[in-house]
Amino acid sequence: MEAQKVVVITCIALACLLLNVQGIVAAEDGWHFEITPYLWLPNIDGTVTFDGPADGVGKLETTAGPNDYLQHLKMAGMVSAGVRKDRWSVFTDVIYLDFSKEDSTVRSVEFDALNSRVKIGAGLDSGSRTSLEGTEWTLAGGYSLVQSGQGTLDVFGGFRYFTVKASLDWELAASVSSPAGGRTLERSGSISQRGELWDGIVGARGRINLGKSNLFIPYYLDIGTGTSALTWQALLGVAYAFNWWDIKLAYRHLYYNTDGKLIDDMRFSGPALGANFRF
Repeated sequence: MEAQKVVVITCIALACLLLNVQGIVAAEDGWHFEITPYLWLPNIDGTVTFDGPADGVGKLETTAGPNDYLQHLKMAGMVSAGVRKDRWSVFTDVIYLDFSKEDSTVRSVEFDALNSRVKIGAGLDSGSRTSLEGTEWTLAGGYSLVQSGQGTLDVFGGFRYFTVKASLDWELAASVSSPAGGRTLERSGSISQRGELWDGIVGARGRINLGKSNLFIPYYLDIGTGTSALTWQALLGVAYAFNWWDIKLAYRHLYYNTDGKLIDDMRFSGPALGANFRF
């Protein structure tokens, strides 16, 4: 429910912005606004580490995807928006993704007794599934270093928030017992956990104009840390500018490394298509 609340509140705020934007622009010359609804369809590849699903089981590590995202995507919602005056800007981005039953593999089981860890061979996993539901929110302020006919370059700083609910339905060919004895992971079961990450980020974004045509190359790169040991995001694409809006096709990659938390090592990669409306 927390993820849905973030999306709903952000969408309401964006709607209010659009309702008032014409009056603001008329009153304050030099203010520019933009909003970009888009669709990003990433494959998911990485490691999810759950706290013990049963008494005596300390950690359960699984690797998820990548798979056919259209087959496993249940719901998605994405929008970004920004405001600019002279060389200063503020922008935000909200993503909601719900992937159901991604193919995954249980890699290891860690038992509490003597910290014993058992690696699971691929042949022992007979069809585990991981579901992920997450909301990502970025908010940053920037300053334009380059504004020319060849393109633009903004540097920025801000934060990225990521909340995720992960569920695992594991199915093994046999139960797994601790080498120290007395502890066993059953052949099948399920577990669900939630985590959240707060990270400060810095980066650069902008566009490269392709001659005198309406075509241009949008780009974006950020890197940060905080709750995560490391997170970074990159986007590169091609776009076409009309009078007051652009259409963009890009490839986007988002990475998280959290050193053993719920999302231990996760990558989201895939194409994105959006329309950017300028006011």
